[in-house]
Amino acid sequence: MMLSKIERFLRQTAMPPTKFGRIAVNDPRLVGDMRRGREPGPRTIARIEAALDLLTGADQ
Repeated sequence: MMLSKIERFLRQTAMPPTKFGRIAVNDPRLVGDMRRGREPGPRTIARIEAALDLLTGADQ
């Protein structure tokens, strides 16, 4: 579920996955690892959601 949100955002913005990972959780391997099965914990999910909200302007 979270990965699909990230993938949609990356397609819409053409942002490289490594850049998103750095912005969201300071981990350029985040998206690649999630594509290979990494399951982020609750705090990481919260940080990802906050980054998506910030980057899409959802909080405005």
